[in-house]
Amino acid sequence: MTDLPTFPVKLTARQQQILELIQNAIAHTGAPPTRAEIAHELGFKSANAAEEHLQALARKGVIELVSGTSRGIRLKTDTLRSIHESRFKHFSNPLQTLANLVLPLIGRVAAGSPILAQEHVDRSYSFESSLFQSQPDYLLKVRGMSMRDAGIMDGDLLAVQASKEAKNGQIVVARLGDDVTVKRFRRNQGVIELHAENPDYATIVVQPGEPFEIEGLAVGLIRNTMLM
Repeated sequence: MTDLPTFPVKLTARQQQILELIQNAIAHTGAPPTRAEIAHELGFKSANAAEEHLQALARKGVIELVSGTSRGIRLKTDTLRSIHESRFKHFSNPLQTLANLVLPLIGRVAAGSPILAQEHVDRSYSFESSLFQSQPDYLLKVRGMSMRDAGIMDGDLLAVQASKEAKNGQIVVARLGDDVTVKRFRRNQGVIELHAENPDYATIVVQPGEPFEIEGLAVGLIRNTMLM
C-alpha cells in the first residue's frame, strides 16, 4: 500500500481520493479532470458534489481553481512537493529526489531546425525535479488560449518531455510545417487530429503527406507568477 502524502492541513479521506484522481489524470493525460469526470469516477450523483469538494480543497490551499474552464484545476507547488516527498521518502538517498533541474525556455523556433537548438533558448530556469510527474527536457511559453479548458493559459510555461510518440488523449507539442503548436493528440483510423481545448478553435486534421512531427509531451505547467 502506498503511503499517503502529508500536508500542513488535514484532508478528509474523500479529499485525499479526489486529490489522487487529479494527480493521476494530469500524469496520464497532461490535464486535470472535469467536474463531471470526477463525479463519474467517484460515484457522485452530480458534478455539483465534485465542485463542493474542489472548493474545500481550494480553501485549504491544496489546489487552485481557474474560473471559466471545465478543467481549471491546478495543483499548488507545495502539494506537488508533498506528494513526491511521500513517494520517495524510502529511497536510500532522498536528497537526490530534490535535485534541481535546469530547463531551457524555448523561444521562437526556426523552420526546419531542432526545437532544442541553442539559438532557440531564451533563458533557463531552475526547479526541483520533484515538481514534475516525469522529467521534462525544456519549457515552452504558451501563446494564445486554444488550450484554455485544459487549464493552459496564454503566458504559462509548459514543461515538455521530448518524445516522438504519443498516446490518444495526451497533450503534445507538435510541429506542423513551419509552426509549433500545443494540442491534444488523437489518432482515428490512421488520421491524426490535433484538438484544441477551447470551442473557439477548430480541430486540426493532418492530411496525408503533410509535414508533421511530435516534438514532446506535456508533463507539467508553470504559471508565470511562480517565477516572480
